Amino acid sequence: MIIKKYQANTETEAILLAKNELGKDAIVMNIKTISPKGVYRLFRKPTVEITAAVDDTGALAGGKKEAEEGKSKPSFFTNTLSAAYNGEDRASAYVRPKEINQPNEDASAIEKKLNSLQELLEKQLQERQEVRKAEEAPKQKDPEEQKREACMKLVYDQLLRNEVDEKYVEQLINEIEGKVTRDITIDNILSHVYQKIILKLGQPKLIEIIENKCKFIFFIGPTGVGKTTTIAKIASDLKLNKKLKVAMLTSDTYRIAAVEQLRTYANILGIPMKVIYTEEEMLQAKEELSDYDVVLVDTAGRSHKNREQRDDVERLLGTVEEEQKEIYLVLSATTKYKDLIRITENYSEITNYRIIFTKLDETISVGNILNIKMYTNAELSYATYGQNVPDDIGKLDTQETAKKLLGGFD
Repeated sequence: MIIKKYQANTETEAILLAKNELGKDAIVMNIKTISPKGVYRLFRKPTVEITAAVDDTGALAGGKKEAEEGKSKPSFFTNTLSAAYNGEDRASAYVRPKEINQPNEDASAIEKKLNSLQELLEKQLQERQEVRKAEEAPKQKDPEEQKREACMKLVYDQLLRNEVDEKYVEQLINEIEGKVTRDITIDNILSHVYQKIILKLGQPKLIEIIENKCKFIFFIGPTGVGKTTTIAKIASDLKLNKKLKVAMLTSDTYRIAAVEQLRTYANILGIPMKVIYTEEEMLQAKEELSDYDVVLVDTAGRSHKNREQRDDVERLLGTVEEEQKEIYLVLSATTKYKDLIRITENYSEITNYRIIFTKLDETISVGNILNIKMYTNAELSYATYGQNVPDDIGKLDTQETAKKLLGGFD
């Protein structure tokens, strides 16, 4: 006896499969409808499974032994297959015979194994889905981690409010995040940010005096940033506090009363002041003032957009050797960041410089100090915060600047 199972979309198709393989003498032992299982059951239709059998000494060995002998005898099972093959109604074509009341034991065992395998596969698929869901589910953060993240967000927002460029804020935060360990406190986070800002600002550099040699200090920058007043304050400090021999030159003959303003300061301090118009006059003044410790040179406040005017400044700077001069770019802390970028770019084309920030008393935001420092990498120097001469000037306080950037945190 050979027993096989066949599945198809319909009962007729399944019986035809059995007939084609086992022959017309095959008998139908069992018919059942199989509903799809698992996650794909919604997308599949039920199928029909039949269990068919044939005597292996009969029709399977050619399928038609009795037919060839002309002794084919119609039987109930043959009629059943023929009826299905011819499209007749199964109810009228098939009635289970009395001699086959129980399914074959071998067929039943196979069916159980198949069902068991299907259940195992479905169970494994379900377990994998549960594991995947668990991995994809957001992990609950502990309260301390939430506090740390809230603190970092607070620092981020505070720097933005102080007009620090977002790319520099992100750079600072990224550098700090590497030090934020599980056991770090909020105070430590703020301390790390504070120290990082101070390192970014660097150590401000003031005028450096060369012993027994005259030093020429040039002040460059756009109009209206307070160069003349800044020069007067520095001259006062060098003359009165450091007891140096100081002289002043000015080429700022374009601004009304600029020369008279500087001359007034020079007379109060008792120091010489000369007006120069050309590079030749600058070279002559250089020789005449060679026995002074420091010569402060006020250049005209030209537009950074005017190439010809920048060339005039460049030629004036070229009259003094590198080792004998220092150049300070004077910028107002109230100037818009985009304009500061353009100014620093234009002056970077003609010389290296240190940076003086003026008018800190006229703004509540000091973010541009950090912005320009990180953008140019030029050394910072003096800062002014008022009109009083000789007061209201000093070395830029990086610690105070960092505190202001963090809104008072330290």
